Amino acid sequence: MALRNADVAELIERLGDLYELDGAVVYRVLAYRRAARRIAEATEPVERLSVEGRLTDLPDVGATIAAKVEELRTTGTLASLERLQAKYPPGLVDVMRLPGVGAKTARRLFDLAGISSVEELREAAESGRIRELPRLSERTEQKLLAAIAAGAEPREREVLLDRAVERAAGLLAHLRAHPACVAADEAGSLRRRRETVGDLDLIAASDEPAALLAAFAELGRADDADVTAQGDSKATIVGHDGIQVDLRVVPPAAYGNLLQHFTGSKEHNVALREVAAARGLRVSEWGVEEVESGEVFRSEDEAAVYERLGYAWIPPELRENRGELEAARDGRLPRLVEVADLRGDLHAHSTASDGKATVAQMAAAARERGYGYLAITDHSAGVGMGIGLDAGQIREHAANIREHAAGLADEGFALLAGVEVDILADATLDLPDDVLAGLDWVVASVHGARGQTREQITARLVAAARHPHVDVIGHPTGRMLGRRDAYDVDLEAVIAACAEHGTFLEINSNPNRLDLKPTHARMALDAGVRLLINTDAHRTTTLRLIEYGVAQARRAWATADDILNTRTWAELSGLRKPGRPPGPRLVG
Repeated sequence: MALRNADVAELIERLGDLYELDGAVVYRVLAYRRAARRIAEATEPVERLSVEGRLTDLPDVGATIAAKVEELRTTGTLASLERLQAKYPPGLVDVMRLPGVGAKTARRLFDLAGISSVEELREAAESGRIRELPRLSERTEQKLLAAIAAGAEPREREVLLDRAVERAAGLLAHLRAHPACVAADEAGSLRRRRETVGDLDLIAASDEPAALLAAFAELGRADDADVTAQGDSKATIVGHDGIQVDLRVVPPAAYGNLLQHFTGSKEHNVALREVAAARGLRVSEWGVEEVESGEVFRSEDEAAVYERLGYAWIPPELRENRGELEAARDGRLPRLVEVADLRGDLHAHSTASDGKATVAQMAAAARERGYGYLAITDHSAGVGMGIGLDAGQIREHAANIREHAAGLADEGFALLAGVEVDILADATLDLPDDVLAGLDWVVASVHGARGQTREQITARLVAAARHPHVDVIGHPTGRMLGRRDAYDVDLEAVIAACAEHGTFLEINSNPNRLDLKPTHARMALDAGVRLLINTDAHRTTTLRLIEYGVAQARRAWATADDILNTRTWAELSGLRKPGRPPGPRLVG
């Protein structure tokens, strides 16, 4: 049986978890988790890569991981995994994966009380046995019960937006090139640009549906995917990474109706149908029918479908039944921000901390994108893991950036010497005020909040928002999609502090984060807080991820005027707190 990427990734990640339970050094554990993520995201079957000796071509997959995959491929098992699973019951991994628990607590519960599953933990906490254990308390007991309530249920498989977009783009390119294809597009939550999606929905128009569906199925087989369904109007393939893709093919005359229906959301479509029903219309994927006459309106153009129903065309990102239908009917839909509106990126890293490209390379990549400015914001030391810079190193790094920036300023490009400073557990910043005051741009971020209360985490972010040298709060809720929940933080209090003190908030475009949520971004805009869309790029290639932050902003109904970095550096700099440095003086 073929090895699916998702299955291999799960085994490698489980092995990393077991190593953590066994007390392995953090770098080893993180290496296994990074490798698992790369394997899950690989665009080729890892079994093929292993056979051909190309597995180490994947980023973060070294010889050790490649050997593990080869062992799995040739023997069907992993000796190290079997050894550790014999030592630690399988359910103990589920315990350590509960929100806020972790390996140390799980191991202590196992060693002291023999707790080896979530159910055993629940029973022990509910009976009051946890508080009787050394260095544990009634408060710990309540926190464990809360963790079980939050995370005991299995989560649905999530596909991050960038993976979904890339997979769909490759399939659509092949479909559109086929002679039987008249049109083809994304649909469903992917087209609405939700942060994560389940199955991928594609839709195509064709007068020869059988030919197009057969070509789609053959595409799947060529990529070692399973073809699980193939009918007259629909086919389904499941890729080596476990992602299911559904393709529906309809006649060109009804393409607009089907595209509208299958884009959704369900809530949007239900509200649209209810309003239409009151006007004597019946709306479905097959057309808009006048109930009295039986006349059916179909169109190949989705905008014409909305027009027939009395609406302006609604951008897919807004179709969540949050007022978009009323706005479309009344001509109040905003012109949403677009990627082309952005003039720069104000959160990026270099090899000085944990980036993979030099300052010069990052600046060149930003200029290639047509940007007028870029802030290099390498980490302060408080981020941990030996990747951050102390005060002296920050000063030296800033001097190096400014030396490079001088030549670029002559060409009209502003390269900013900045920092991503850690907001420490006691709500202070990780660098002295005189260092922060001398930098062109300061991002303040929380990178660890385990064990802290909602009040403590909120106090940290509010204190940073009030700081006179902080320009923007980075990835405000700290979430990592599919891996770490958002911090328990009072966003309203943080937003109020930002509004009062002129601090900006970031929409982080990294597909693993996409932080802020659209609802929080809208809350900030309504409170008068300006937003930035940044990539948090660690490579030149990840500057392109800005498109996902833009999609997040569009889902918050943000216009170009709402987003600060749609302005020139001179315009943006003038909107900052009083006393902040103006940055490089540009020529021209």
